[in-house]
Amino acid sequence: MPRTLVWDLPTRLFHWIFAVGFTAAAVIALGFGEHSPLFPYHGMIGLVLALIVVLRLVWGVVGTRHARFGSLAHGPGALAGYFKGVITGRGQRHAGHNPASAYATIVMLAIMGGLAVTGVMLGRGNEGVKEVHEVLVYALIGVAVMHVLGLVLHTLRHRENIGASMVHGRKHADESAGIRSSRPLAAAVFLLVTGAWAAALVRAYDPATQSTTIPALGARLQLGDADEGHNRTQGDRRHDRDDDD
Repeated sequence: MPRTLVWDLPTRLFHWIFAVGFTAAAVIALGFGEHSPLFPYHGMIGLVLALIVVLRLVWGVVGTRHARFGSLAHGPGALAGYFKGVITGRGQRHAGHNPASAYATIVMLAIMGGLAVTGVMLGRGNEGVKEVHEVLVYALIGVAVMHVLGLVLHTLRHRENIGASMVHGRKHADESAGIRSSRPLAAAVFLLVTGAWAAALVRAYDPATQSTTIPALGARLQLGDADEGHNRTQGDRRHDRDDDD
């Protein structure tokens, strides 16, 4: 069976930016803690992820055939049949998302949406959603781990490296199931918008107050402990004066 282009470039870019971004944000938050000077960057990364989720939702409507949400529509019976096929090694091949990855995609998008909403609420001073935010973080980690384990199991059972297909965009599939273009122009727009959004967040960031402003909306968000950030700044200044003396 020929290697056919099935994943467009915007979908692949979203996949890897989402994976790297969430990993970085989780490492900062869980590995370094909320009192780390790096903690505000976990919030800015989260805001970037929120934007690309919105862009992915748009692409799920106007994108290529396997990027559209209609391609994720697999019923419970299809999901059960997929897992049975993985166990027996005789499952049906899917040009786009298999039922398991389709469900994982939907769940991860939904959880990331919840993380974005609760993250903004925390940044606006609503501490009551902190535990919800933390639960969603661990839930997304759990789904991501299961997704990766499923990918490894699928690769071993079906001898099909579907992970690599998210790099080059091609899978062993009938040509009629493929797409004609990787949509490089849409990918360029995706990167331009995402890069501009990230740059605006960084430019608006004030280390003294550990806050930034959401681009276009103008809402100021607290990304860290303002008092601690202020105390650190004052401490640095005293340290500098002592060195001068």
